[in-house]
Amino acid sequence: MNPQGERWTTDQVLALAPDDASRKAGGKLASPGPWSETGADRGAVWGLCKGSGKKPYQAVVDIEGPAFKCSCPSRKFPCKHALGLLLLWAGEQAAVPGGEPPQWAGEWLAGRRAKAEQAAGAPSGGGASRAPADPEAAKRRAERRLQRIGAGATELEQRLEDLLRTGLAAAEGAGGGGSWDETAARMVDAQAPGLAARVRELGSVVASGTDWPARLLEECALLHLLDQGFLGQERLPAPLAATVRSRVGLTTEAGDLLTGSDAATVRDRWLVLAQQDSDDGKLTTRRIFLRGERTGRMALHLSFGGSGRPLDLALPPGLVLDADLAYYPGARPLRAALGERHAPASPGPVPPGCGIDAALAAYGDALRDDPWLDSWPVVLADVAPVPARDGAGWQLADADGESALPLDPRCLGRTGLWQLAAISGGAPLTVFGECGHRGFLPLTAWDPAPVSL
Repeated sequence: MNPQGERWTTDQVLALAPDDASRKAGGKLASPGPWSETGADRGAVWGLCKGSGKKPYQAVVDIEGPAFKCSCPSRKFPCKHALGLLLLWAGEQAAVPGGEPPQWAGEWLAGRRAKAEQAAGAPSGGGASRAPADPEAAKRRAERRLQRIGAGATELEQRLEDLLRTGLAAAEGAGGGGSWDETAARMVDAQAPGLAARVRELGSVVASGTDWPARLLEECALLHLLDQGFLGQERLPAPLAATVRSRVGLTTEAGDLLTGSDAATVRDRWLVLAQQDSDDGKLTTRRIFLRGERTGRMALHLSFGGSGRPLDLALPPGLVLDADLAYYPGARPLRAALGERHAPASPGPVPPGCGIDAALAAYGDALRDDPWLDSWPVVLADVAPVPARDGAGWQLADADGESALPLDPRCLGRTGLWQLAAISGGAPLTVFGECGHRGFLPLTAWDPAPVSL
């Protein structure tokens, strides 16, 4: 048996990089030259990397997280030293032999494992309770927030009614985005961030200047539907009511999903389909898509990081996790919290996929349950990127050429599109992405190893 477990591929390591600069810098450290005292076991990789100072940097990676620690001053996670170490481990077995971690690495790894065991044991007793110190006070705060959101939804309904009474042209004449920004700010005051985000989208539609009246009417209709759903949620089926609450901005704590009295987890071997980061300057959002090998269910894990709070969970595409997931409530559950892991992550196979017609049907089925969905994750098999027949944009076509799906305009001009075309070379391949009303947004392709786009 390999004492180090199954090694990752180079593509899986590079998928962890926070940006292109980190990929390049990590690649320069992927040779034995700057490294010493490297080693690995089934759950970790460690080593010393020579830097500009007298003392080498201490880098260690918990493969089961994965999580990273380095003594360098970089604020990127993982830093170039962690990436270089993983690339060395993935590419040259002799350069990273098996062994026991040194003290500096072992202490950090032991601390992580102890926290994980404590978290896993908390629900069965002995751990600190997550229940609020004053349940009645928490209940009163929740009721006050519901009242504020209700008042905000009522005010927003009046705003939409005024717009339709005066005509959509008034939105453009009023300066487009500015008036909607003011309304969005009032939704923030009402503690309804979901409503605020949709109101800002109305301003963006007007400012786009492209077929904006039709798009504005569509967005207003969806916003009206959401308002009415929240104001009349007691008449909705419980799953749909949960979807409405999440859409206006009421969230459920991940810990409550995993440890509550009615917690229900789904155990499966989950294949990591994609990892995607976005940064608005203040907050970094990481989206990790997974699909169950046995259940076939899709899942989305969300995590957030900001200044002084790095993103801890990183899962490159192609890994398989034997783990428990707890889905957030909703009419079409997708977002999930990661619970107990039953084995270390290991490389997985190319996922089975469907055709374009089946992908569109899957999005339609999801949209029936959640009319506010922009897209639904799907794996397409035997498709190839080709220029659209009208010369405007690109599309994915089935191998027989009978069905085609336009690519989301947001991916046009990105390097990912040219990566996809280069990987395909005109031949069919497997692609994972999001299928929605804008088209298909590719996130990962298999060649046969996964490549993040």
